Amino acid sequence: MFSIFSKWLERRRELRRLCRDDARQLVERDPLTAYYDAQRAAAQARFAGDGGAFLYWARVAAEVARISQAPMNFETVKSIVDEEERRARS
Repeated sequence: MFSIFSKWLERRRELRRLCRDDARQLVERDPLTAYYDAQRAAAQARFAGDGGAFLYWARVAAEVARISQAPMNFETVKSIVDEEERRARS
């Protein structure tokens, strides 16, 4: 039982490291659009039906929001989601 829990915990730690690394890479590439880039990736995964990737990119977006000083606009996020939904339908 303990080995199952420790494997689960290690997998969670690994996932957290991956999210942090991707968030840092996005911020280093372009701090002003990093949050929106992560939100776009999450929206693409969502409309592709990939729940695991959607959750991953949502976590990356949350990490970008935590580490970034750039302002974030909810209306921009909504327009990104709308745009990705239109792409998915066509």
